[in-house]
Amino acid sequence: PGMTGQVKEDILSRFGELGVFVKNGKLCFNPCLLRKNEFLIETKTFHYFDVNSNSESIDLSPDSICFTYCQIPIIYTISNQKNVTVWYVSGLQETFDSLIIDEKISKKIFERTGEINKIIVNVPENELK
Repeated sequence: PGMTGQVKEDILSRFGELGVFVKNGKLCFNPCLLRKNEFLIETKTFHYFDVNSNSESIDLSPDSICFTYCQIPIIYTISNQKNVTVWYVSGLQETFDSLIIDEKISKKIFERTGEINKIIVNVPENELK
């Protein structure tokens, strides 16, 4: 059975609150509704299942928050910068000077190709509530 209407609505609402949007085939981040008090104040471990259903974990620092999107961990970090870094399973990384991931990489995320390990979104503190 599928999700009920309320469950779908809650999930979609939370992605909106987290500032995750898709525009013209590009994954965009605009966490303007997030409050600073939603970020961690101490180190924690985040557990999730990757695109291959493997149990994984990431150690998170204070001033960060983590969730998955298409089974890829998205880590928001309070920073003095505003950018997105895509980390590949191979160890390579690619940084965008805005909070928008290009269409080519976004497609890999949507298709769950298994090439992407995590995404780190640096958010300036003054853009949080």
